[in-house]
Amino acid sequence: MNKLIHSIRLILKNRELRNKVIFTLLIVALVRFLAHIPIPLVDHQRLQQIFRSNQFLGLINIFSGGTLANFSIIALGLSPYINASIILQLLTMVIPKLEQLTKEGEYGREIINKYTRFLTLPLTIMQAIGLYFLFQSQGVVVGTTNLLDLASVILVLSAGSLLVVWLGELITEKGVGDGISFLIFIGIIAALPSGLGQVMASLDVIELTSLVTFPILSIVVITAIIYVNEAYRKVRVKYARATQSQTLSISQESYLPVRLNNAGVIPIIFAISLILLPSLFYQVANYMPEFGLKQKLLDFLLLWQPGTSHYYAAYFFLVVVFTFFYTMVTFDPKKVADELKNNNGFIPGIRPGRETVRFLSYILYRITLVGAIFLGIIAILPAISQSLTNVQNLAIGGTGILIVVSVVLELAKRIESELVMQNYDKYV
Repeated sequence: MNKLIHSIRLILKNRELRNKVIFTLLIVALVRFLAHIPIPLVDHQRLQQIFRSNQFLGLINIFSGGTLANFSIIALGLSPYINASIILQLLTMVIPKLEQLTKEGEYGREIINKYTRFLTLPLTIMQAIGLYFLFQSQGVVVGTTNLLDLASVILVLSAGSLLVVWLGELITEKGVGDGISFLIFIGIIAALPSGLGQVMASLDVIELTSLVTFPILSIVVITAIIYVNEAYRKVRVKYARATQSQTLSISQESYLPVRLNNAGVIPIIFAISLILLPSLFYQVANYMPEFGLKQKLLDFLLLWQPGTSHYYAAYFFLVVVFTFFYTMVTFDPKKVADELKNNNGFIPGIRPGRETVRFLSYILYRITLVGAIFLGIIAILPAISQSLTNVQNLAIGGTGILIVVSVVLELAKRIESELVMQNYDKYV
C-alpha cells in the first residue's frame, strides 16, 4: 500500500507523466459518455434478456468495451479491430511479405497497423449488418425497419467503432499504456456494478457457504492468473565472438524467456466462435421443413448447446488445441535456433542446429501444455464457479478476469518504466 501511495505521489510530481494520465482519463470519460448514447428503435429490456442467454454476444460485449449491451452508438466498439488484428497475425505466418514486415521494427509495425485499419472497415460494416438483422429477428429493433433505418444504423455503428479505435490509438500515442487493451479493461470494470447488482438480487436463494466460497474462489483465480501471466522458463544462452587470433571466446551470457502463456485470450476467442456454431445450426435446422433425419440432427445439435457437459468439454478441448496452435506459429523453435546460430549463440550442453530445435520444442511443448490447460479452465470457469457457489449471475467471467489482470499488470509495468526513465533522465 505504501508503495502504491509513493508511486501516485511520483506520478503527480512528474509533469509529463501527470499529463499522460490526465489525457488517458479524459479519453476514458469520453468513451464512457458515448457508451450511454443509445441508438433509436431499440427495446433495451429485450436486449438485456438476450445478453443474459447468449454467451457469444457476452464475449463480443467484453471486447467492445461493454458498449454492445447498451446498443449505444459505439456498440461494436473494438471487436472489429481485434478481429482484424488476429487475422493479420495469422496472415503474417503464411504470407512472406507480411512476415518480413514483422522483422523491420517500428516501420514494419506501422505498415501492419495500417493494414489492420484497412481491414477493420469492411469487418465493421459486416458486423454492423449482421448485428442489425440479428437484433431485428430477436425483436430488439422495434418500430419502422426500412432501408433508410438500416443504412443509418450501419453508418452510426461503423463510425462509432472507428472512433473508438482512433481514441484507443490516441491513448497509446499520448497516454499511458496500450489504448485498445485499456478501453476493454475500462468496459469490463464499468459493467461490474450491474453484475454485482444481479448477484445481490439473488442473495435470498444463495446459501451462506456460497457467499464464503465465491470471494475465496475469486482470490485464487486472480492469484493464479497473475502467476501464469508472469511465469516463464529461462533457457540459458551464451554468445561467442571472434578474437584477433581468429578464435572464438565466450563474451556474453544471457537467457531466452519462454513464457508459460504466450497466447493470451486469443485461443478463447477462436474456441468460443466454433463451439457456438451448433447453437446457430440448431436455430437454422429448427426452421427447416421436415425431412427424414431432422429430429436426429436436432437431438445431436441439442447435445452441444451452452450449459451442457458436452459443450464445456468441447470448449475446454478447443481452447487447449488453439493454444498449442497459436503458440507454435508465434514461437517457432527452428527460427529461434537459426537466429541463435547466426548470432554465434548457443545453449550450453546443446549442439547448434537440429539439436537446439529439438531441445526448444521439448521445453515449449511441456510449458504450453500447462498454459493450455490453465486457459481451458479459465474458459469454463463460469460453469465451475456456478457449481461451487450456486451464483448463476456472475459479475465477471474467467475471460474478463484474465483481461483485467493482464491489463493491470501491463499498466503497472509501463508506469514503473516511465518513472525509471524520468529518474534516469535527471542524471544524464
